[in-house]
Amino acid sequence: MSAQLNIIGSHLVFERDGHVLLGLRAPDVAFAGNVWHVPAGHVERESVRACAVREAAEELGVTVAEPDLELVHTVHLLDRADGHPRMQVFFRVHRWAGEPRLMEPDRCTRWQWWPRSALPDPTVAYTLAALEGIANGWPYTAMGWPQ
Repeated sequence: MSAQLNIIGSHLVFERDGHVLLGLRAPDVAFAGNVWHVPAGHVERESVRACAVREAAEELGVTVAEPDLELVHTVHLLDRADGHPRMQVFFRVHRWAGEPRLMEPDRCTRWQWWPRSALPDPTVAYTLAALEGIANGWPYTAMGWPQ
């Protein structure tokens, strides 16, 4: 078997008073249009933590420092048999400066705090799996891989 490149996504889990911050993705985006998702982005030529810090600023207009990110879950995802495998890394944000606001309206139409017990439908499936894993203290979820 030969090595396969994996796309890495960095995800931010902002929590406040038992609620988690989710954004409703714009209808015409390439991935998950009209579906709720945590703030996230693809890792470019940077560390996964640096990506999380960058995405917090770009998507929400908030400042996050790398030491305030706690690695809480990883989802290894194969969403299509012919697609690239994806490693989705989730960080709990312990502190941030500023109030989350809409910075990229072409990608996300709004941000909203949702109770963990009543997340919106539809929410990205691997995001739901990660939030369940985080709530249960599970560090890893595999999705879409053949048995």
